[in-house]
Amino acid sequence: MIPLELFGIKKKKSSVVDVVKILTNSSNPRHYWNVLKGRLKEEGNETVTKCDQLKLKAQDGKYRLTDVVDIEEMFRIIESIPSKNAEPIKRWLAHLGSERINEVFDPSIGIQKLIEYYRNKGYTEDWISRRIKGIQNRKDLTDVWKEGGIKEGYEYALLTDEIYKTWSGMTSKEYKNFKGIRKESLRDNMDSIEVTLADLSEEVTKRLANKTKPKGLKANMKIAKQGGNVAKRTRQNVENLLGESIVTKNNNLNYKYIEEKRLK
Repeated sequence: MIPLELFGIKKKKSSVVDVVKILTNSSNPRHYWNVLKGRLKEEGNETVTKCDQLKLKAQDGKYRLTDVVDIEEMFRIIESIPSKNAEPIKRWLAHLGSERINEVFDPSIGIQKLIEYYRNKGYTEDWISRRIKGIQNRKDLTDVWKEGGIKEGYEYALLTDEIYKTWSGMTSKEYKNFKGIRKESLRDNMDSIEVTLADLSEEVTKRLANKTKPKGLKANMKIAKQGGNVAKRTRQNVENLLGESIVTKNNNLNYKYIEEKRLK
């Protein structure tokens, strides 16, 4: 995998001018980007219309409004830059596209890649087995929610937060912040007991929903809370035996995020 940080690409928003400078070695990357942006607009490229602007520090030390985009939009811009420095990313994107097509025809390829990913990260075989099973169980749960009239996306997130908040005391976003992660998977950064509680809460929620057939968000919220309560009681029993909290700040990252200060 290409270390995107070498190209100035971050997980959230990145400065287009900074990436253009690295890829083109231009002495005036801001002018280069303005010309490229004009050409992309003429071609009907929607990426340039999605640029936000932030005040970032320029080479002269002054803060100026600068175009910034997310990682998907940045890739589209990179594909439009005729530079040998951009070729490694272009080849990487082509390779990912080819792999994705292969996985559509043979989903087992993706599953095996996921298993190898976890092995390379140092997860135990038992953890990997339960994690893969948990992914399938999550899909089963969302299928039940869909049958109950729950809308994919926002309402799924509300129900998930209800489950997490009931047994852990935090929504999924709060749990991520607690562990110091952002885009990374929350469960990939849980230890075995945390994963077990998360799986238990969703499994009970699924079975209760299957049995009672709740319709609509309000009725499913009630079921989600009941599923979370089962895991909450289990957590309390385990913590009483261990004499310590099993919800911890520990994560599996080998890096730390650096907070970026934005000037208005």
